[in-house]
Amino acid sequence: MSVLPIQPIPFFANKDQAFWRLQTAGWAGAMMLRTMSLIANNQPLTSLVLVLIATITGFSISLVLSVIYRALIVRRPIVTWGLTALVLPFAVALHAFIDAWVWSLWRTDSEASFTQLFLGVFYLDATLLGAWTALYYMVNFYLQVEEQNDQLIRLENQATSAQLAMLRYQLNPHFLFNTLNSISTLVLLKQTEPANAMLSRLSSFLRYTLVNKPSARVTVAQEVETLKLYLDIERMRFEERLRTTFQVDPATEACLLPSLLLQPLVENAIKYAVSPQETGAEITITTQLIGSMLRISVSDTGPGLQSPTTDNRLSGMTYDGGEPVSTGVGLSNIRDRLVQAYGENHRFETIEPVEGGFAVVLEIPAERREPVEDHPEVLRQPALAAR
Repeated sequence: MSVLPIQPIPFFANKDQAFWRLQTAGWAGAMMLRTMSLIANNQPLTSLVLVLIATITGFSISLVLSVIYRALIVRRPIVTWGLTALVLPFAVALHAFIDAWVWSLWRTDSEASFTQLFLGVFYLDATLLGAWTALYYMVNFYLQVEEQNDQLIRLENQATSAQLAMLRYQLNPHFLFNTLNSISTLVLLKQTEPANAMLSRLSSFLRYTLVNKPSARVTVAQEVETLKLYLDIERMRFEERLRTTFQVDPATEACLLPSLLLQPLVENAIKYAVSPQETGAEITITTQLIGSMLRISVSDTGPGLQSPTTDNRLSGMTYDGGEPVSTGVGLSNIRDRLVQAYGENHRFETIEPVEGGFAVVLEIPAERREPVEDHPEVLRQPALAAR
């Protein structure tokens, strides 16, 4: 059993913990620099007490500043920077006053006045607290930008999921209305067995559409099985007029594609190739690997682009007496779903083969689902039940 890789935890995942780490490391570094400065100037080791007190003072004042800055950072810029410009000098002056006072108590033999000591440490304290203030705002503004970016990404993902859901849910009414009309006709003709069989297949197909999320990806093998179930329903309407051939390369069966991507293409072929011809037509579904891309083609032996309904087929809109009778989301739906799922990294092309008919060719990245044998917490998606 393989060991799961350790996922690194972002430094700012816990903001409070990150603050204390930076706070401790920063002031410890400042203390070390001041200590090295004393040693380099041949000061007595007892002066390290002054460095320790100055560090504790700076550490404490910076904690107070963090509380003030946390309230200011959410204000308008003019308020934030205006009040910061007032608070920071006061904090520096307080730090310098405490340092000078401690220094005057410790070095009673010093000839320097309190004012001289105050001015001597003021510039050092201003540098430390000024740098601390700059880093505080830099880090927090960075975190705000990152949080806004994350929120934007979440909103974009939600919008994409909503768009995919809308596109997927448009597929069902097309096929559902036709099937229900056929079932109604069978019932009126008192052909109960065919009607019952069509209802059974319809329930299985709709169950599959409900189980899979609109943004889910399934394997080619699963998509083909679902497509066969759909074709079984349509074959009860068209009987021998609907002929199908599947040429699925075994190497493509594990490749992933958006759920119900092929059903509108086959529905389009049935509508414009099988339905208008007395002899029907043959629909061929082919999958193959072309380098790193998965190529899928759905072709038919219908009238192709020579039909008077060519514009309807390409646009997806059907008219009867000048009135639209179908919003036809077939081909346009597929285009939109591919853009949502793969951006520019895909191909969608409608062609008229030399031998006649009509074909749609798709190319998408050949992605495969990660193996789950070593990850028992990942459940395999159940295969479609045998018909």
